[in-house]
Amino acid sequence: MSKYLLVFCFTLLSSLGFSQEQKAQRFSLEEAITFALDSNYTSINARRDIAKAIKQKWETTASGLPQIDGNISYNNNLKQPVTLIPGEFGGGAPGTFTPVTFGTKQSANAVATLNQLIFDGSYLVGLKAAKVFLSYSENYNEKTRLEVRKGVINAYGSVLLSQELIAIFSKNKANLEKNLYETRKIFENGLTEEESVEQLEITLLDIDTQLNNALRSQAIAKQMFNLALGIDVETPITLTDDLTKLAEANISLSLLGTTPAMEENVDYKIANNLIEQRYFENQLEKSMALPRLSAYVNYGTSANSDDFSFLNGDQVWYQSSVLGVSLNIPIFSSGKRSAATQRTRIALDQAKTDFEQTKQQLKLDLTTAQSNYQFAIDNFENSKKNLALAERIENKNQVKFTEGLSSSFDLRQSQTQLYTAQQQYFQSMLTIINEKANLETILNIPQLRIDAQTIKNQY
Repeated sequence: MSKYLLVFCFTLLSSLGFSQEQKAQRFSLEEAITFALDSNYTSINARRDIAKAIKQKWETTASGLPQIDGNISYNNNLKQPVTLIPGEFGGGAPGTFTPVTFGTKQSANAVATLNQLIFDGSYLVGLKAAKVFLSYSENYNEKTRLEVRKGVINAYGSVLLSQELIAIFSKNKANLEKNLYETRKIFENGLTEEESVEQLEITLLDIDTQLNNALRSQAIAKQMFNLALGIDVETPITLTDDLTKLAEANISLSLLGTTPAMEENVDYKIANNLIEQRYFENQLEKSMALPRLSAYVNYGTSANSDDFSFLNGDQVWYQSSVLGVSLNIPIFSSGKRSAATQRTRIALDQAKTDFEQTKQQLKLDLTTAQSNYQFAIDNFENSKKNLALAERIENKNQVKFTEGLSSSFDLRQSQTQLYTAQQQYFQSMLTIINEKANLETILNIPQLRIDAQTIKNQY
């Protein structure tokens, strides 16, 4: 009995666990954006780039601080070297040599050395360059977060659009199936031509194809949305916002007259960071012509023995210590340093030119984004009116066809016109959402910057 009870409990727990795994995650648009800024794959790596820049800054700083190295060595002369000395030194005949072995067979040494950099031009330049690189990483992270936000908005809207298209295609299919059934009955009674049935069949086939395509598109859109969030693409999701309400909420005419300070744009900041990096690269090459001054002090001990007795308490160890200063002066490099300096100077000029291009591109992008957003709003209003007109035209032709006052071709044309207007209407709503997100990205709305100290605390 207990065996069967155990199996039942295990099955019940497994079923509960499975149902919990399959439970769809629910997201409003703002919830999805917040989630993605933390979990999106690109966003995660952008934060890691900041962490790397912080570590690199300290790495550069530490290279100029005291460095202590230790060295322990042990030597065993398996065959000791032999030295020949004149034979007369030992009372031998002149012109002869006596082989002599000096030193002990085994030796051990332990040395600790303290090195301190006193002056190095490249070190000073490196400190400044590391700070600029950290600033670049922070700006790049902000740009990444803006792009992630825009990507989530686009993906969210695409899922909503696919849901709306599935709903409207399903409704149209149901209406067509009803019309086709009624028309067939009329044809069977000899009150209409077969062409009327065939025209409706053609329209139904088109709608059925579009519905199947919308279902496939919805599956792809959901996977793209999950990827934008940074979760498994097979995770079931439910979106709580409505496409129509979302589109209306994204109509903000105040954005059309916004002209922000260019210096606040993240692309402007990144381009300026690149100029600073090229500048310090040029300064680094120039600093290679400066002398390098460093000091060191070491302390060591050594012992010698014919046997391995270095761990014995009575082993004699001989102490030594050295204090020194080293000055390295570059004198002649066959034009290598000059060529490197000129190369980095050209790279700096390129960065300045790219910076000017970026400024002009930002002006163009802003104008284009505002124009596209205005067009999206206008197109949305027109699509709404066109849909209302298409619905009235289709209704009139439906009545005329039923009463035998219009042909099946006229009905099919009005139906096709209606279906096109429906798709354009829903697409216009998605376009508003996407174009506003694009404009906000150019305007750096909202500010999504993360302080480097926050990243430092995480790593």
